[in-house]
Amino acid sequence: MQTRRLASNPAQVPEGTLVDLFLEAVERFGDQPALRVRKGARWEELSYRETLAQVRRVASALRALGLERGARAAILAENRPEWALADYGCLTAGVVDIPIYPSLTAPQIAYILRNSGAQLVFVSDVDRLQEIEEIASECPALKWVVVFDPPQDLNVRRPDGGTRLLSWTELLARGSGASGSGASGSRAIGNGASGNGDGAADSEQSFRREALSAQPQDTATIIYTSGTTGDPKGVMLSHDNLCSNVRAAALAFPIGDTDSTLSFLPLSHVLQRMVDFLLFNRGCVISYACSFETVSEDLRDVRPTVVVSVPRVYEKVYSRVIDATGPKEAIVRWARGVGGRWADAKLSGGEPSAVVSLQYRIADRLVFAKIRKALGGRLRFFVSGGAPLSPEINRFFFSAGILILEGYGLTETSPVTNVNSPLDFPTNFRIGTVGKPVAGTEIGIAEDGEILVRGRQVMKGYLDNLEATRDAITEDGWFHTGDIGELDPEGFLRITDRKKDIIATAGGKKVAPQPLENRLKANRYVEQAVLIGDRRRFLSLLLVPNVRALTEWARGSGVPWRSARELLSHERVQRFLESEVARELSDVSRVEFPKKIVLVDDPFTIENGSLTPSQKVRRKAVETRYREVIDAVYADANRGRSVFTAWEPE
Repeated sequence: MQTRRLASNPAQVPEGTLVDLFLEAVERFGDQPALRVRKGARWEELSYRETLAQVRRVASALRALGLERGARAAILAENRPEWALADYGCLTAGVVDIPIYPSLTAPQIAYILRNSGAQLVFVSDVDRLQEIEEIASECPALKWVVVFDPPQDLNVRRPDGGTRLLSWTELLARGSGASGSGASGSRAIGNGASGNGDGAADSEQSFRREALSAQPQDTATIIYTSGTTGDPKGVMLSHDNLCSNVRAAALAFPIGDTDSTLSFLPLSHVLQRMVDFLLFNRGCVISYACSFETVSEDLRDVRPTVVVSVPRVYEKVYSRVIDATGPKEAIVRWARGVGGRWADAKLSGGEPSAVVSLQYRIADRLVFAKIRKALGGRLRFFVSGGAPLSPEINRFFFSAGILILEGYGLTETSPVTNVNSPLDFPTNFRIGTVGKPVAGTEIGIAEDGEILVRGRQVMKGYLDNLEATRDAITEDGWFHTGDIGELDPEGFLRITDRKKDIIATAGGKKVAPQPLENRLKANRYVEQAVLIGDRRRFLSLLLVPNVRALTEWARGSGVPWRSARELLSHERVQRFLESEVARELSDVSRVEFPKKIVLVDDPFTIENGSLTPSQKVRRKAVETRYREVIDAVYADANRGRSVFTAWEPE
């Protein structure tokens, strides 16, 4: 392997398993709260000891259902305590679990169940159950479906043969040696979880002996890449892949049993799952968001100190703040300017001047304190991953007293390879980068700019795909990430783009689209942006406007409109957005500047296939979806028109 630069963190962490992490936490924190979920107007919680009791039941039940060590079980559910209980139950029983994004379609779910050979699947509710019922015949290995919130007609739905159904309550009853009758499936997570005299088939001693027989190199989980193209690949992660990553992350993040978190990024996403392993091990109370739609309310209610998320969440918060209108708009603009000057001084390791400090106290009272309050008021830091975060947005949050620690990694690296850290600030923190390597990790930059990773967090390989594994990992252990980046002299890594996303124009010029897109998304009038132009004469831009901000501008500018489509079809609106794009990209080269703009009124979403479950843009899917208007853009290349719409105006 030839590299232009190499950075490494030689610090090591002990070898171990996820079972070790789980049992360590139970022994240390005992009766302290571990998992919380809202039930009506109150939050119900499980202590560490109660969590252990239910995990024992799950592990015993899995064995009773015929799932031996090495068997496979899937989890298709939104974040909730049962997700974690099923996960830990599988890990302690030696059952390899396969998380599945709830947003996937039935055919995609069928592919994963079939490819993994899962014998059992945990599902959250009747909607997920219906999806499994539709595809069960396509999954010959599938024998059991366990429903966390079963329908009232579960007994009626039970088939005479084939795949068998169980409620969560029945599963726990089987694990405790009870008869397992009754299909109501009460969701009371603390029900009968004392663990004392509960008649469990296995004693705690035999449970621990069986659980601790897990070996560091045993496969713990198979996580299917969300994939921007083609069928997903099953990433096999060992206990030590994840355990070493948890321990390495613990050295970068100061977390303890006085912390609390809100878990809302899907647990099927490796980042949230690894972080939850870390937080559980450190005694941090994990509260589960009721849904992604209630995150704002849940943040105010839970008042977490540590939260992990993807950039899309920060972009939305930022957009709401800068969308201020009327007198508030001037105040927010002034506060942003003051905050920027204050942040520049702090980030350089210095202190702001007396004048800036005074102005900042006023700005904090008028604007920044309200943002912190909306996020619960106790937040020590966010962790950001999954996609690049705009430096401008990160700097804004920093100026508001909110620290976002951006990191980097992939499913194949368990996932964290690099992260910014609050320790010894600002030595280990630099906005615009994803930080330094975590303990035991080497980062190399290949001759073509690709980021390479070597360390214990690198996967065992892709399930039943030796060719893809050999393509991804060299004989001496370097994993090819597929991302392009650069290392600065202090060892901070900066991501510039995905290797396969680099746009090569017809003239042979190469353009990295993500940095340009991130600059545009920091504009208050831009919701989403995707650059296209591979093998074309010039770049074009698909732009989803922030309709709320745009309508305010239209009202103040006297532009008439009755619908979003009519608004975007108006020539003055189009010229205004064109000028905003030009302003944001005023300093880029001619090749990097989009010559044509397509205004899109339908946001890119997971549901319409434009985003992966981890919020990455599926560029080929977007280009296919808007093929007709894109072709029109390039067919119209020699005319004066520069702004198009992705529909025929009414």
